[in-house]
Amino acid sequence: AAHKITTALSVIFLLAPIFQSSHAAGIAIYWGQNGNEGSLSFTCSTGNYQFVNIAFLSSFGSGRTPVLNLAGHCNPSNNGCAFLSSQIKACQSRGIKVLLSIGGGAGSYSLSSADDARQVANFIWNNFLGGRSRSRPLGDAVLDGVDFDIESGSGKFWDVLARQLKGFGRVLLAAA
Repeated sequence: AAHKITTALSVIFLLAPIFQSSHAAGIAIYWGQNGNEGSLSFTCSTGNYQFVNIAFLSSFGSGRTPVLNLAGHCNPSNNGCAFLSSQIKACQSRGIKVLLSIGGGAGSYSLSSADDARQVANFIWNNFLGGRSRSRPLGDAVLDGVDFDIESGSGKFWDVLARQLKGFGRVLLAAA
């Protein structure tokens, strides 16, 4: 019996560093598709989430003008969502990663070529991530990455989009 206990303790001590160095992915939530869900600041202040996916960039690619749809929270077409910048920064100051979710169930999106995928990546980088644009819909906040919520269309060229985004530098990528 003592030998079994010693063996069990040895295994625990050998495996403990592995478990201590691994980190759980955390809980994510989609925010932006229900005008009654409360503010982004409130969502982050609950302490329930490690990731908040701002949903959705619902139209893009294949020559479409990219459209951010935040379902009643604000109107990005008239710069009406810039106030979210301070809320995004508040979430990030709590250690919460804030991502832009692209696609969604009701979106109009596709990628027609590798070049199209690179153009979409450049748009996302310049308007939501670390790039520069005068038309940043969420103000000057720099999001932490992109969540791919691709629910329709072909699977072509999404890998090109992801690689182009990663090529810009520190960009988190997630998929639903």
